[in-house]
This record gives sequence, structure tokens and C-alpha cells, in this order.
Amino acid sequence: MKALERIVLRHLRPLVSPNMDPLQFAYQPSIGVDDAVIYLLQRSLSHLEDAGNTVRITFFDFSSAFNTIHPSLLRVKLERAGASDQLAAWVTNYLTDRPQFVRLQDCLSDVVVCSTEGNDCEYRKVIMDFVDWCELNHLQVNASKTKEMVIDFSSRKPSDIAPVNIQGLDIERVRTYKYLGVHLNNKLDWTDNTDSLYKRGQSRLYMLRRPGSLGVCRSLLRTFYETVVASVVSYAVVCWGGGVLSGTRRGSTD
Repeated sequence: MKALERIVLRHLRPLVSPNMDPLQFAYQPSIGVDDAVIYLLQRSLSHLEDAGNTVRITFFDFSSAFNTIHPSLLRVKLERAGASDQLAAWVTNYLTDRPQFVRLQDCLSDVVVCSTEGNDCEYRKVIMDFVDWCELNHLQVNASKTKEMVIDFSSRKPSDIAPVNIQGLDIERVRTYKYLGVHLNNKLDWTDNTDSLYKRGQSRLYMLRRPGSLGVCRSLLRTFYETVVASVVSYAVVCWGGGVLSGTRRGSTD
């Protein structure tokens, strides 16, 4: 099934690419998390270059965004993007009333039919037209999990800036936020991110020492290090690496 999906994707991508939002960073070739974080930082820092400016970043939480695709809406968008009627109908049929189950050896779970066609989604009011856009695209905004981070390098106090209010609920204002796996803070430095990487790296190095003490060959240890340890430490390094001073407060650059 995965092979079939790749074949269809290879045919669909050239058709829909011209109509893709340039700010969509997911599921795009040669674009990823690094690009999304860099874009956010570049916009924020450029705005803060002018004295007295404030950056307010609101992180919205969508409930089951990837599980609420309405095939009928998707079909219309595929046809507008240039897909043939036959291909759009095939994709719609593929996503409608799909039976799913889990099999473990000879044990089978109950069959569940997955379909979002015709479901009535409940939406929370957000901010002006943003609510209409969410409802139009069947996205549920979880206001209780929505966070706001205020970046202001002036002498103003955070309490001087009114919070965002959604349906009578003041959005929680946070000092740090984990955005796509990268820890951002309201100072736009990398102390929180490096602290997190340090702790995660230390815990995984412990797992590396255990097999090393048992005499596991160096090639396997190196593979383990590159996949389990180095992958964590170097995650999105192009975003934060340049902002880290040589020589940390712990006195080590390793």
C-alpha cells in the first residue's frame, strides 16, 4: 500500500505544487523543520530591529488536524489544482469508509471504518477571520492548549501588553515554547534549547556506555551513537548552532 501511495504522490506532486502555499514546510521536498524555524526567527528578528517593536507569537493547537480531512473538500481542491476527474475520484474513494484493523500474528482487532465524510465538527472561536478559515477547512482549534509568547526587548513589562482572548479565555503566556522540537524563549537566545540538548545527550550517552562496558564492537557502538545520540544533539543545528558561543557555561564544547 505504501508503494502505491508513493506512485500516486509522484504523479500528484507536479500537479498541485504550483498551488501550494509557499509557507507550507511539511511534506515538501528539500524543505523541513529547519526552514520553518529559520523563517520564524528571521521574521521576528527583522521586526525587532526597529526600536520599540514587539513580537507576539501565538501557537495554535489543532485537535486531530490530520484526521479530519473531508474527502469531498479535498476532491474539489484536487480538481482545482489540475488533477483529472478520475484521479480526484480515486483519491476520494480511497479516503472514504476505509476499514482499518490491527493484526498481531493470529490475533485481529475489531474493524473500524475510518471516514470523515459528513462529520459535523465543533469549532472554538478564535480571532476574527481566522475562525472562518479554520471552520471552512474543518480544523478544530483547541483554545486551552493555545500558547502565546511575547518578545519585547524594550523596558516594557509583559503585564503592560494585553493578552490574547479567545472566547472569553485569556491565552496562557509562556516564557519558553517547544516549536517543532526546538526550544524557543522570549529572549530569542538558545539557553533553553542547549540545556535540553545537554540533558537528552547525557541520558543517551549513558545508554551508550552500557553496551560499551559489555565489549560490544566499536562499529556497532558508532552506529548506535550516530542514530541515538548524535541525531538528538544535532537536531535543527543550522537554526541554533550559530547562536551558541564557543565554550558553554559548563566549560565544555563537546
